[in-house]
Amino acid sequence: MSRDKVVLAYSGGLDTSVLVRILSDEYGYDVIACHADVGEAKDHEKLRAKARQAGAVACEIVDAKEEFARDFCFPALQANALYQGVYPLSAALSRPLIARHLVASARKHGAAAVAHGATGKGNDQVRFDLAVKGMAPDLKILAPQRERNITRDAAMEYAAKHGIEVPTTKKSPFSIDENLWGRSIEGGVLEDPMQEPPEAAFAWTKSIEDAPAAPAYLKIGFEKGLPVSLNGERLSPANVIIKTGAIAGENGVGRIDLIEDRVVGIKSRETYECPAAVALICARKEIERFTVTGDALRLKALLDQRFAELAYDGFWYSPLRLAIQSFNDSLSQSVSGETVLKLYRGSMRVVGRSAQHPLYNHALSTYGVEDRFDHRAAEGFIKLLGLQLQEFSRQHGGVQ
Repeated sequence: MSRDKVVLAYSGGLDTSVLVRILSDEYGYDVIACHADVGEAKDHEKLRAKARQAGAVACEIVDAKEEFARDFCFPALQANALYQGVYPLSAALSRPLIARHLVASARKHGAAAVAHGATGKGNDQVRFDLAVKGMAPDLKILAPQRERNITRDAAMEYAAKHGIEVPTTKKSPFSIDENLWGRSIEGGVLEDPMQEPPEAAFAWTKSIEDAPAAPAYLKIGFEKGLPVSLNGERLSPANVIIKTGAIAGENGVGRIDLIEDRVVGIKSRETYECPAAVALICARKEIERFTVTGDALRLKALLDQRFAELAYDGFWYSPLRLAIQSFNDSLSQSVSGETVLKLYRGSMRVVGRSAQHPLYNHALSTYGVEDRFDHRAAEGFIKLLGLQLQEFSRQHGGVQ
């Protein structure tokens, strides 16, 4: 008798390797392992072999780096998306992409369900589940880790009992998730909010002490709100992220340490390395300020915050997020130019900007002899601007 199929979001680590066998033996499914490569630099052939060895009937691997950069990182960049004003959403952005490929694989193989290894207290369970519901509400969603809370020791015992090949090297005290947009580090001493993250936690950014003694400059070119070049070299979306991150990280830029409000209501201490994201957001915001009217910027700041919240909370495929992206796409038509960043031992600041259509007008801004601003017009402007205050004060005796 044929069995139903399930597509599992597969990383190749201990947890998902064990889940292949659990879903097959205990849930009664034929398991298709699905891995979307968003920049983890894993060996694809080894992943396929491990999935098969664990019991998967098929393994789908997609090189999704350019897709991730273009369809997920760049829309977040257009929104200057920083959750709680700090976190660039690196892990949050990859989950709806992975879910997209889970659904595509399920359709391809005629699967009745999709599965993931997210826990019951983390954000990823929400993101995977909502993304699938937003794209394919007919698919069943399985989350064995959420149902059973399988510990690492129990997973190791299960793997040994069933002959599943898993990493045998000494485990890092940290739990790592990485993609093009950033690297998250959790666990161990990082769970103590008073403990400074040790250097061993970081891999993409140099410490202030080890960063180069001379400053570095990044000239980032934008067309219609999206980065297209770095220091004069035109690059693909993924490569502009990779190269920006390498230079920013080398100069100690991109470390993030915050107390974060998870979707499920828990506050957690989170540590990230996002050198490319923080540099590109900084550079893009400057070109945006240079080319977009003040009233539009004020509204966009509110929508940027909402965009970040929607992405973090798992509503990537919601009508509201898509509507905000349409607003950003429209506003970005004039956001073309270059920003120069100066990076020095963990610090980053804008030191230059230019644009094809800047709203900065030197003749209006200068206090020098080139000044063309009509100073006399200001008196009438202020009189009309303050008329409401004047009338209120006349009726109520002023505001004390």
